[in-house]
Amino acid sequence: MRRRTVLTTAVLAVVAAPGTARAADPGPSVTARGTTLLDARAIYFVSYDGLVNNNSFQKNGLLTYQGYQYAAWYTAARNAVVARRALGATTWSAVTLAHTLKSDDSHNVISMGVSKTDGRLHLTMDSHSDGFFYVRSVAGLLDNPATTAWSSSVFGAVQTSLDGLALTSQFTYPQFIATPEGRLQLSYRAGISGNGRNALAEYDGSSWRALGEWSGSTGTYTSAHGSSTARNMYLHGIDYDVNGRLHAFFTWREQSNAVMCSGGGITNHDTGYVYSTDRGRTWRNDAGTVVGTAGTADTVSVTDSGLVVDPLDPDHSLMNQESQATDSAGRPHAIISYVPGRFGQCTTAYVADRVANGRAFHVRKNAAGGWQKTEIPVPLSSSQRTRLVLDRYDNAYAVLPYGRIAAASKGSGYTDWRLLYDGSGLNAFGEVVVDEWRVRADNVLSFLYQEKSTGTTPSPLRVADFALPA
Repeated sequence: MRRRTVLTTAVLAVVAAPGTARAADPGPSVTARGTTLLDARAIYFVSYDGLVNNNSFQKNGLLTYQGYQYAAWYTAARNAVVARRALGATTWSAVTLAHTLKSDDSHNVISMGVSKTDGRLHLTMDSHSDGFFYVRSVAGLLDNPATTAWSSSVFGAVQTSLDGLALTSQFTYPQFIATPEGRLQLSYRAGISGNGRNALAEYDGSSWRALGEWSGSTGTYTSAHGSSTARNMYLHGIDYDVNGRLHAFFTWREQSNAVMCSGGGITNHDTGYVYSTDRGRTWRNDAGTVVGTAGTADTVSVTDSGLVVDPLDPDHSLMNQESQATDSAGRPHAIISYVPGRFGQCTTAYVADRVANGRAFHVRKNAAGGWQKTEIPVPLSSSQRTRLVLDRYDNAYAVLPYGRIAAASKGSGYTDWRLLYDGSGLNAFGEVVVDEWRVRADNVLSFLYQEKSTGTTPSPLRVADFALPA
């Protein structure tokens, strides 16, 4: 494995010299188009250092399909709501679903997915290592939105299974993904933090079926401080590329605190990577070796070789569930964040140390097949996550906590990271929820954010839009 870290603080006025091969492609830029209001009084409580309406790992809390954008959240009255607008419209039309948030736990997010085979909108809600809630729309709702009624009557009953498929009693982190042929898959964790397994289910337009668990929790991991015999794989995302390959970056979280230098840290370690060429049935390491098969005893394990693309011990407060994307050539990119060694080799207070010294890094596979890593020279000033977006020219954008946007050009080899937007005026709490689909639809970076509040005082929930290079 080849590992390289590139640090840069230069602000480049020109991303490619005139006459070079990349001169025709623009570098990154953002032009603010304004914000729209979803809810003047969205539910607000801080749990696990986050908000239930703004956990950036939601896939998807905000999405675009067939010229309309959809958002989901909980109101101050704890009602689950889904809304839509035509792209470019300034007002949203909201529908209240027959479900209320059961507990003040920021993990209990709402995630949305689209089954392209039948035009349905699917939602999972309100689960953290327990039972989940699921609802889907009538068929065809999303195919012709301008002429389709938008009311509670187009959504079916809220269920505690996927149309009869029970899955698991310990369900967390739902992420919907559309397969290249239009099926809908649901990624989730079975089990608990430090002792869980990733799994997939699939909807073919008529029914759901379980593909099974594909990552394992067993095996022994040993650090410089001690050992652990149980863990879970936290995904930075799960995405299909333009060629139909399914990619997943991840980090491991150990169950035993014995692996850490200090009890005030966190047991996350290493950035790993796997991919699948058969829609998540089998999983391969970077070298192409099969390391796990869904629904069998042979799942991806911490003891498998060739998984780690960026090694890091548990002493640096590495964030779990950050973000990833794939570029126009199908190459995987990820954002990871931790406290670099130049600030010390042992974090003793996870949140405080990340706020003081946390940095985000861009990890990517280059054209030669090697892995490269670049530090984003903008302090996190937060314990929270950053979202990665690639535009139509493969320029990279990091949407940092508080709605700040940094970017780097493909033409520079992603070495010219700089801050393009400082989040002024948003008053955003921290993490934001990015619309992954809208960038492809109309070159707009759109994200959902909630304004800072105190205690349990509700606050406005908004969507901000930024035009990217056309």
